[in-house]
Amino acid sequence: MVSGRSSTARRRAPLALKILVAGGFGVGKTTLVGAVSEIRPLRTEEDLSEVGRPVDDTGGVEAKTTTTVAMDFGRITLREDLVLYLFGTPGQDRFWFLWDELAQGSLGAVVLADTRRLADSFAAVDYFERRGIPFTVAVNCFEGTERFPATSVRAALDLDAGVPLLLCDARERESVKTVLVTVVEHALDLVDPGHRHATS
Repeated sequence: MVSGRSSTARRRAPLALKILVAGGFGVGKTTLVGAVSEIRPLRTEEDLSEVGRPVDDTGGVEAKTTTTVAMDFGRITLREDLVLYLFGTPGQDRFWFLWDELAQGSLGAVVLADTRRLADSFAAVDYFERRGIPFTVAVNCFEGTERFPATSVRAALDLDAGVPLLLCDARERESVKTVLVTVVEHALDLVDPGHRHATS
């Protein structure tokens, strides 16, 4: 009987959690999803056009030639019984009508920030604060940019003390995994402060 129960437990479907990846235009959301996804990421990128240049501020990210127009989608298995589905949101204001749909059923969110354009993070922070969606801020450390202490970035974004803030490299799988583990643990702590961390 014991072996039968063990077999059933092994066949149990893994817990699937939905995580949003948000932030300003050109901050690295597509890169982050692609860095950890164990499936080929779904991307809805289009080339930047001359028509969009007046509304797509490329200051600080002049080399960017494409933009996400709907979402990025990827999947990562953190443990055999825990799978994360990642939904990257579009960064420009004109696509924000999609955010409410993408946010439905999400456990939490990552707000990816770029210290060269930190003000672009305010809208995402405000969005999740207003809706009570747990989030973690991850500062994407681009090569050649000045690095600021986490305390300075926290103060600049006026984050509550309980909101985790990390420095990361959106291109590096292990760095991104650390961010995702942090947001899952933060969200579960808020839902059930006595829970056993799902990723430990």
